[in-house]
Amino acid sequence: MIEQNAQVVEENSVQTSGKELKERQKWHVGRSKEDKIGRLKYHEVVTKKILDQNERILDELRWMRHRLKALGESDLDVPMVERYAIVDEVDREIFNRVFAAGSTGVLPKEVAADPLLAQFKLRYYEVSRRIVRMNKRLHFEAGEFLFEKRGHRWAITSFGFGVWGKTKKEAEEENE
Repeated sequence: MIEQNAQVVEENSVQTSGKELKERQKWHVGRSKEDKIGRLKYHEVVTKKILDQNERILDELRWMRHRLKALGESDLDVPMVERYAIVDEVDREIFNRVFAAGSTGVLPKEVAADPLLAQFKLRYYEVSRRIVRMNKRLHFEAGEFLFEKRGHRWAITSFGFGVWGKTKKEAEEENE
């Protein structure tokens, strides 16, 4: 009997009163995650979640673009290709110079010496690196290449001539 009374006393002491429990719950309910982990850290976490969601959406769009291309339904136009490949005015001038050269291509040294690009003070290897980067960006987004190497020269691919609405023959005739 004494043991039972001791057990009942211990159970009562372990249990908290209703008033204490309500105070404790009130304290935890009132604090937001921002208060618990800090405002800056909370905003970093939320921003990271949003950026991850955006990256997943972009991955799905890339996948859909590649599938449409495989089915033959893909139709890339000039603004889309420019948005993916050409980042700034230097890239645009490099593209224009290579496009003007036609299917024979042009040496990076000649592109760097072009009067329109002289203001940017490019070297021949910088021209090549920019061309490679443009190709890499476009291939990542659309699965196509804009430039190809012909010996030591860079030339526009048939895809590039197709997007800009000219055949290689038309581009060569304009240059002559």
